[in-house]
Parts: sequence; structure tokens; C-alpha cells
Amino acid sequence: MFDTRTKLRGVAAVAIAAAALTGLGAGTVNAADWPPLQEGAYLYSGTTGTGTVTVADLGDLGTCHILSVPARSVQIANGSASLELHSGPGCTGGAWRSGSLARTDLPWAALSYRVVAA
Repeated sequence: MFDTRTKLRGVAAVAIAAAALTGLGAGTVNAADWPPLQEGAYLYSGTTGTGTVTVADLGDLGTCHILSVPARSVQIANGSASLELHSGPGCTGGAWRSGSLARTDLPWAALSYRVVAA
């Protein structure tokens, strides 16, 4: 009886691992739609890293930047800085923070941003 329970637990663990790997595979397909991840911060006018690209100046900590083209997605890879994106001009309105490693669509169009410490 103990042997049967051990085998059932082993089968369940294999099934859970297979389901998790299947989910990871689906995530990889979505990630392939984005431009390749590279050092820096990039704001895109379209979703999933499409459209006009604005390169954020990660060395300009704290300054508010008004975007000439609203951003709908962001990609950032940096160990010490992140972005604070705002729905209004002049860093007003709703704010969303990226973290230092992110690739995501924004909840709304960002009209301005500020570089902040990660």
C-alpha cells in the first residue's frame, strides 16, 4: 500500500511538472513577439514592443521627461534604475513603476516618465 501511494505521488509530480513546462513554453512564444532584450530602457508606442521607440536616458535620475509619442509598452534591463511612467504630461496622473527588469504592456498610454533608483 505504501508503494502505491509513493507511485501515485510520483505520477502526480510528473503531471504537475509537465503542466508547468507547457505553461513556460507558451510564455516563450509570447516573449518572441518582443524585440530582443538588451541593456537599457525602451518605450514603445504600440503594445508588445511595437511602433515608435523612445530610448530612456537611465543616467538622468529624477528628471521628468515628456514623451513626444505616448508609450503603450516598455522594456527595461538595468541593475540600478527603473522607470516611473505617468498617464499625464509633466509626470502627473497615474503612475506605474517598471522595476529594473521588465517587458510589459502598460495599463494606459504613458505621456511622461522619470528615471528612479531600482
